[in-house]
Amino acid sequence: MSITVLLADDQPLLRRGFGMIIEAEPDLTVIAEAGDGAAAVAAASKHAPDVVLMDIRMPGTDGIEATRRIVAADPDARVLVLTTFDLDEYAFGALRAGASGFLTKDVRPAELVSAIRTVAAGDAIVSARVTRRLLQEYAHLLPAGTSRFPELDELTDREREVLSAVARGLSNGEIAEAFCVSETTVKSHVGRILAKLSLRDRVQIVVLAYEAGLVRPGSAEP
Repeated sequence: MSITVLLADDQPLLRRGFGMIIEAEPDLTVIAEAGDGAAAVAAASKHAPDVVLMDIRMPGTDGIEATRRIVAADPDARVLVLTTFDLDEYAFGALRAGASGFLTKDVRPAELVSAIRTVAAGDAIVSARVTRRLLQEYAHLLPAGTSRFPELDELTDREREVLSAVARGLSNGEIAEAFCVSETTVKSHVGRILAKLSLRDRVQIVVLAYEAGLVRPGSAEP
């Protein structure tokens, strides 16, 4: 089955370059292109691509706002954003807006197509550890005070422990070792957390944990 991709970048040469890489893969197809955020939102609505490859810094409606609108219109939308630096306020903003991950613009072709496939499959391509670094770097941009998330009350005590462990950047293997359970059990806990909180991936778990005050910037790295 072919994975459809929407390319959104204000530089035609970059769109062409990424397009050539994508179209060279038998299972990937560029379904549409957009030169700015507003056009990307319209194209996403019209074509319903499997993955949106979104430049963050575009004139007019930037990639963060475009991502927010696309995800608001379709909670299942998968957006993969492009940025210049891995620790970037814009990348931070995109993750909070609902992006499933980000890549730097110097990404290698093989990494690009792998990331597209990963995101299309429903996974995040930014590790929880990288997200944690972003949130610590730009914690001053989070809402002041502790936000209340009633859906957290739906979690069991063990699920809350696993959520906090994920938010601290632990892998499934590390969580399994810490709690003396199998990785399969951890995966089951993570799956239930995602379902109960209506989140799509581990990156979104980390963002919610910081916004809800469950994890504080500067807390010890595991």
